[in-house]
Amino acid sequence: MIVGVLGAQLSSYAIWTAQARSSQLKQIDELSNNVAYSVASTVRFFRSLPYEYRHIVLDQLRDMGGTRFFVSINDHRIPIRDIGDGPAKTLVVNNFQRVLESELGVREALVEFSYPEDLRLLNNEVLLRDLPPRWGHYSLLLDPLEPPILVVQLQLEPESWLYVATLLPVPDLFNEHAWLSEDRLFAAVIVLLAVIGLSLLGIRSVTRPLARLARAARQLGDDLDTPPLPERGPRETLDTTQAFNRMQERIRQQVEERERLFSAISHDLKTPITRMRLRAEMLDDEIQRERFCAALDELDLLVKGALASVKGLDLHENIERIDPCRVLNDLADELRLHNGKVSIEGEAAPLAVKPLAFKRCLGNLLENAIFYGRRAEVVLVDDEQNLTITIRDHGPGIPDAQCQRVFEPFVRLEPSRSRHTGGSGLGLGIARHIVRAHGGELMLGNHPDGGLVVTLEFPHQ
Repeated sequence: MIVGVLGAQLSSYAIWTAQARSSQLKQIDELSNNVAYSVASTVRFFRSLPYEYRHIVLDQLRDMGGTRFFVSINDHRIPIRDIGDGPAKTLVVNNFQRVLESELGVREALVEFSYPEDLRLLNNEVLLRDLPPRWGHYSLLLDPLEPPILVVQLQLEPESWLYVATLLPVPDLFNEHAWLSEDRLFAAVIVLLAVIGLSLLGIRSVTRPLARLARAARQLGDDLDTPPLPERGPRETLDTTQAFNRMQERIRQQVEERERLFSAISHDLKTPITRMRLRAEMLDDEIQRERFCAALDELDLLVKGALASVKGLDLHENIERIDPCRVLNDLADELRLHNGKVSIEGEAAPLAVKPLAFKRCLGNLLENAIFYGRRAEVVLVDDEQNLTITIRDHGPGIPDAQCQRVFEPFVRLEPSRSRHTGGSGLGLGIARHIVRAHGGELMLGNHPDGGLVVTLEFPHQ
């Protein structure tokens, strides 16, 4: 928007400036021709006067004051500090030289411009401002504008130079950047600010519903029970909001249906499993009895794992600010009762999480570290954006190709189904889901010195 407005203003100013300069050059051309003919008439008049009458006429002109030209006859050429440049000056000088040559046959006329404060007059080269006001101030000074003064000098006779000074009433004669005046810049800035301000108001009114929708989409993963968005705004935004609310309601219904389904299956399977276990205990063949019990234990483990998975993904808790160090120390104390070795380093500020889910996540990871790696080393690093928790064990690690596969349900790299040698393969998946539900991420990697490194990042909300 800014680039577009600036481009439009610069383009309009460029067109306007080209037209204004063209019009000004035409005005300067016409005006300089008229003044040049007047100067030529003045020169012709003084040429026609006898030598002894020239100074008398000059004295009378100075005494009268207010004449259009300041005229003097000097015994040498007065040095002028010539100023100005560009097409306007070139046009004026060429017109004067052309007119003087055509009217008087003079080819050596000097046409120059000077600032009033630098202009020197008469034989003693006195400054203009040092002369009596009636001698030249009224014809050569236009306070406070102080335009440049045109000076024409030509030689009448040896040691006799005619000096004519006058003004060309053209504003900004040599100012090539007059179009960048303070007034125009101020108007351009005001227009730009007004357009940007109104545009921002319009854009904010359109994007505010989108920002609210994006915020609700981020919160949807944390809490499906958030109230639906207000359905208002432009037609497109209204349609999107309505579709989002319907999607949230369908997701909530599907999650609730999934929870009911898994709970019903788990509950219904417990009774036949228990009945089959009782019948297996009544078998006379000890080998068959052990095989039946092992199969039932495996089935029971899978059912409990599925139910645990559903409960682990059920995050319908209120968010509270808890101390991560305290949670880790409590878990470490519980594991030490079973000969688990856990060391904790670092400090952390209170973190806004769902307490039971957070504890379950860390508990799963610490239990895996103790089971597969004998001991766990926990390091906490807290900064302004994230809390990073690193858990390292000293076990065999995980092949790099399997680091993503282990998050899938019921995937275990340890092939046994025994409760004493391996779990159900749901712990890492549940842990990662909990971390992501809090807006964070869980990553796996192998330590250079051996062992698995689990990195958890929880953003500060």
